[in-house]
Amino acid sequence: MYDSNNMTCSDPRSCSVPGITLTIPDEPAMLALGERIARALGTEAVPGCVIYLHGELGAGKTTLTRTILKNLGVTGRIKSPTYTLVEPYELPGDTATRVIYHFDLYRLADPEELEFLGVRDYFSSDALVLVEWPERGEGVLAAADVHIHINYLAAGAGEGRMVTIRATDTSRAHWLKELV
Repeated sequence: MYDSNNMTCSDPRSCSVPGITLTIPDEPAMLALGERIARALGTEAVPGCVIYLHGELGAGKTTLTRTILKNLGVTGRIKSPTYTLVEPYELPGDTATRVIYHFDLYRLADPEELEFLGVRDYFSSDALVLVEWPERGEGVLAAADVHIHINYLAAGAGEGRMVTIRATDTSRAHWLKELV
């Protein structure tokens, strides 16, 4: 992926579309990143987008997702869908209501369970879909437009995180520039 600091690609096989890697030193910096992502998503001409959030337990996937939702205009309590698997949100827009679905698949035992939920109905072309633990739904979920990987920094580095964001095609890559 591309490193935003030196714009080099560490794995050319996965770098057909640029990505960015950011060092996030603390929670306020993660919240600021969520604000920037929401701002970038809010300017998208095409409203539909599927974002996969990858990372270990406690890495900050839910914190980032909540911040994105809040900054897109979701009001009230933003619940983690750990037990319900999905939480829907609606945002009134200028011409239509924008639908957002937040999935947390941590407790999913088998990807086939998603079929019983009618998961394919959630991935409409105009919905924003944020999926935590997408690897647990592999083979059933729609493909991601954007992957966000959140990793702990090396031991002894405090509470910091390394966040890598990569679009899967050039139609989504343009807003990555707004994040650095």
